Amino acid sequence: MELKIVDLYQIFGIQKPEGAVGMLTCYVQPTSEKISPRRLRPGILIIPGGGYNHVSAREGEPVALRFLARGYCAFVLEYSVAPRRFPTQLREAAMAMRYIRENAAAFGVAADGIAATGFSAGGHLCGTLGTMFDCPEVRDIGAPEQLRPDALGLCYPVAVSWGNTHEGSFRCLCGEDAALWQRLSLDALVRPDMPPVFLWHTRSDETVPVRNSLILAEKIDAAGVEFAMHIYRQGNHGLSTADEQAHPVGQVPPVSWDVPGWLEAEVRFFEEIGIKSRDYEVSL
Repeated sequence: MELKIVDLYQIFGIQKPEGAVGMLTCYVQPTSEKISPRRLRPGILIIPGGGYNHVSAREGEPVALRFLARGYCAFVLEYSVAPRRFPTQLREAAMAMRYIRENAAAFGVAADGIAATGFSAGGHLCGTLGTMFDCPEVRDIGAPEQLRPDALGLCYPVAVSWGNTHEGSFRCLCGEDAALWQRLSLDALVRPDMPPVFLWHTRSDETVPVRNSLILAEKIDAAGVEFAMHIYRQGNHGLSTADEQAHPVGQVPPVSWDVPGWLEAEVRFFEEIGIKSRDYEVSL
């Protein structure tokens, strides 16, 4: 495995705002002559959560290693948090997606098989990337087809800005700008040309209530977008991989038996829509 860390602002020659981060850690699978010298792998942009006030390590590398084991090349975004506000985070996610797509050949990744998955507030950021890829705030980053992920995985996402939700995430992202809160509510951003969505949540999540995913799923369905949703009975917020790779030994929170299978279910959903490893033909 090749490990590479890049400063996205430096890569794109964009002035980094004061206090911004915008770093991408790349976990790249090597090409193997014995397995296949013509292998194209799927890529996954991983966006950890943290309420837009920090970036959770639990939802970064442990998730990347699980996707690596399933044949992916994985890319973990460390994005800016409060006091940096919108659109800094969206711009950094857009830069990450363009960087992965433009370097797909060098990474051995299929340029048309790059998904994004996000957790909690990172799920919100992932959702905005999948719906705001042509908004004015990112037009200087790249063309919409460069920035739009080919699929989304939204894991216990902060999805709606109104009612019983995680207000702290929206406050860190938007301040007290009520109009911006309304604009960035994912249910208001759903569009028919957004990528297919895999969505999961736990019924007992007390930090980001399950209504976030239920409301979002209803809007996605109404828009005619392909999606799959798993609601698990038991599990705290911030589960990540729900095992000791993401939690202290002996301190994995109690979960329903099927929660640890969410990543495999997400990978299978991506495979169903065509995001999977494949070998390309060599023209003679």
